[in-house]
Formats: sequence, C-alpha cells, structure tokens
Amino acid sequence: MRHFLRDDDLTPAEQAEVLELAAALKAAPYDAKPLAGPRTVAIIFDKPTLRTQSSFAAGIAELGGFPMTVDGNLAQIGTRESVADVARVLGRQASMVVWRTGDQSRIDEMAHHAGVPVVNALTDQYHPCQLLADLQTIREQKGELAGLKVAFLGDSASNMANSFLLACATAAMHVVVSGPGEYEPTAAVLDRAQEIAGRTGGSADFSRDPVAAVAGADVVVTDTWLSMGKEAEAKAREKVFRDWQLDDELLAHAKADAIVLHCLPAYRGKEITAEVLDGPKSVVWDEAENRRHAQKAILAWLLEHQ
Repeated sequence: MRHFLRDDDLTPAEQAEVLELAAALKAAPYDAKPLAGPRTVAIIFDKPTLRTQSSFAAGIAELGGFPMTVDGNLAQIGTRESVADVARVLGRQASMVVWRTGDQSRIDEMAHHAGVPVVNALTDQYHPCQLLADLQTIREQKGELAGLKVAFLGDSASNMANSFLLACATAAMHVVVSGPGEYEPTAAVLDRAQEIAGRTGGSADFSRDPVAAVAGADVVVTDTWLSMGKEAEAKAREKVFRDWQLDDELLAHAKADAIVLHCLPAYRGKEITAEVLDGPKSVVWDEAENRRHAQKAILAWLLEHQ
C-alpha cells in the first residue's frame, strides 16, 4: 500500500511522474475520472484551512469522486477514539484518507491501520502536497527543475522548510534554507536531504545569512514566521526574524528573473512586503491554484500504485 506522508515517499522518478500528471490534469481538468462512482475520499481537518480544503474538495470532485469532509474538532481523533480505531472505520467508508493534523506520528498511525492510501495534507513536520504545487509552479515558470537554486527564508525548522529540503533535493535542485541559528533544521531532515541530493546531483544546505542564501537564486520562498500553535511567540519571532523579511532589497540579490513563492496566508509587512507579494515576480496565485492540480495528481497516482 502506497501513501504520501512526507516528500521523500516519492523517488525522483516518481516525483517527476506525478508532476507530469499534474500538468496534464491542469491542461484537461475534467478528462480523468479515476474516482468515478463516485468513490469517497475522506478529508479530515484538525487545523484551520482554506486552500487545502477548497483544493482537495474541488479536485476530488473533478476526478469523479465525493469529498467527505470530517471536522476534526467534532471527531476528536486520538481523544474520543484512538487514531487506530478511526483509521479502521474510515478505511471501510472511503477509498482514500486525506488528513491535516498535528504531529507526524498521527498520520503515520492512520496509514498503518487504514488499509487505503493516506495523504498528508499538513502536519507539524511536513507539508508535501504544498511542495508538489510549488514544484509544479516552478516548472511552469522555469522549465526543468534540475539545477535551479531555491532559497527558503524564515523558520528553517518549520514543516515548510523540511519539505523544501526533501522535495527540492529529490528534484535535483540546489536548496538553501536560511534563518536564525536557533531555528535551523533538524539534523535528521538535513542529513536526509543531503543524502538524496548526493544521488540526484542537487544540494541541500542551511545558512544563517539571508543575503548569501538569496544570492543567485532562481526561486525565493518565504512563509509566515508564526506557524500554527506558536501564537504566543509572535512578538519575539518578529524581532528574531526581522533580517529575513523578503523585501525588494533582499530580493535584488537573486537572479533578475527570479520568482517568489509563498504558500499563504501571508502577512504583508512581516515575513514579506506588499511590494514583493503583489509585485511582478510573485507567482503566489498560480501556486495556490496548483494545489488542486498537484493534489489531483498524487491522488490519481496513488490509486494506480496502491
């Protein structure tokens, strides 16, 4: 049984295959109906959502399926019932399970017991569906992914930084995540990314210098400094991350034709300025749309390879 729980669940060849499928599904969004029936896909949300819920619901419907939304606050998975018991129930009601939740261990347990493919729609450690959409967007703008330099700015210990390290290394890109020293990626994730990059010809690094990280970059990425669950740290983080704000001055160190990504929601004047987010280098709205196409691709691919 194949699942998509973290970015390195796909080999380089498989990642390329999924991205090719995403491009095909974007070009002809109503032609493929692998969920015809309609087959049900359970989509569970323990955390706030806009793009994830809307893109999965629309994408599942376009694939011919039925998106069964489960409110995590009502289900109280892990409190009212164990993750294992919920997995056993949903696996009998749905063809696939998509879950936006907290610790990675929760979705790992879901996958172990569900008996159907499980997709990570965000955990505290990884956001692999977002990275498929990001790679699709970069591919549309730049052509081939291999050899491109990607700079991620901000909380380098976040789920987005982890996923950028793993997914970009898998795509044979040169990825640098940059943030303050106390927010560097965990050794296990960086080591894993460097191991993958050693096979693909890419590279994966951490830098405490935002200017050096952005220098010569083809793609510059940022994300909110305040991940869900860290609200109490807001004021402290604004001070610590100030030098990593993506503004015109910092962006000027990237290549002249560099593009800007942000997974949203964005906080103008904090991690990114309005001039950059709404400027000519920003492709964030294409990126947001591509969540639907990339997620359709991974769902269809998993159905074929389960």
